[in-house]
Amino acid sequence: MTVSTADTVTATLLYFKEPADGSKPYNYITWSPSMGVPRRNWEQVPHQVEIENIRGKEDSVSLDKTGFLYGRREAAHKSFDNDEIVEKEYYPESIALVKELTGASRVVPFDHTIRRRRPEETEDTPQKRQPVPLVHIDQTPESATARVRRHLPAEDVPKLLAGRFQIINLWRPIGKPALDWPLALCDWRTVDRTRDLVPTTLKYPDHDGETFSVKFNPSHKWKYVRGMTPEDFVLIKCFDSKDDGNTATFTPHTAFEDPTTPKDAPLRESIELRLLVFYD
Repeated sequence: MTVSTADTVTATLLYFKEPADGSKPYNYITWSPSMGVPRRNWEQVPHQVEIENIRGKEDSVSLDKTGFLYGRREAAHKSFDNDEIVEKEYYPESIALVKELTGASRVVPFDHTIRRRRPEETEDTPQKRQPVPLVHIDQTPESATARVRRHLPAEDVPKLLAGRFQIINLWRPIGKPALDWPLALCDWRTVDRTRDLVPTTLKYPDHDGETFSVKFNPSHKWKYVRGMTPEDFVLIKCFDSKDDGNTATFTPHTAFEDPTTPKDAPLRESIELRLLVFYD
């Protein structure tokens, strides 16, 4: 398998187009045709963009500057086959890693998703999640606050919400390099928050959440690290309550079809762990 060394690739990313009737956009997380309603009430629009491979230049980005941070640290847990064992073994080491890298005083994982690309798979369930080929941001300020209320003891919430808190995803490949459908991240500094972002309802079986859908803007600057290995990871900032205009508060991201992917590259497998991150 020969891996490209190109600095930049041109790829097609799927962006958001608002509902024609002006209604609030929604998307069902778990859906089947038998439900009798559309999975979403908005359209995906393809746009060609350039994506820079910053392998060897990972220090050019950071959580507070661009919204994401690349690092290298082998995980002690490696199988990712059993959710209970993932929570028992991978969560604690991930808490320690995020505290070390951010200086946070308290880190609370609230869920994880394992994605294994299977082109022939049509069922979309929590056990069969695929890479998401759509530009999006996992949280809005409203849904981030709701996460604190949902996952932390009620007596702790007022103090936690009064201080700085973040939602950060810890993403890494499982078992093999992620050459197939890698993850691209958009530099926060190139996003127009008022123009580009649209709150979108996520409809879960038991509650509604909210994410930001992202409209195309030619100013967006996209980055990735080609061939991330299981020893590589990226922290993706999905929300930050420190909203001073200079600190990154979110990161648009998406899986994409990399034209440099070798034809014999293994199908992507990855885990993303979502964490509430608090500071004294």
